[in-house]
Amino acid sequence: MAIMIEQAVQARLVSSTPRMETVPATLRYDREDPFAVRMCFPPPATLEGIEVSWAFARELLEDGVDTRAGVGDVQVRPYGYGRTVLEFHAAEGTAMVHIRTSDLRHFLKRTHELVPVGGEHLHLDVDHDLAELLRDAA
Repeated sequence: MAIMIEQAVQARLVSSTPRMETVPATLRYDREDPFAVRMCFPPPATLEGIEVSWAFARELLEDGVDTRAGVGDVQVRPYGYGRTVLEFHAAEGTAMVHIRTSDLRHFLKRTHELVPVGGEHLHLDVDHDLAELLRDAA
């Protein structure tokens, strides 16, 4: 059984110009980090020219496709016309992208097949994580 899911999506970047630019992005979910999802943007899609990856709670994405969710660096909310808006807040500024809600729901369904909601704790390696934490503290 796979331990990671990747799904390519088209993100419509919202900018101050009237035109929305479509950029490629990848949604990732790793069973070894069962509470998180990642959204990665390739170098050509970023201002810095390097891959940028945002990690946030799977639950935030689940909630955000139906209602406004998040109060921190990542916020998600439904938008008309079958789209969901993801806002990424950083010191450099804010990026907003529109993703097809159907793509997000398909991705979430696949994550639930890999790790059902409520079963995330079964995939945590607490001993390994504690050893890593203590190693870094020494």
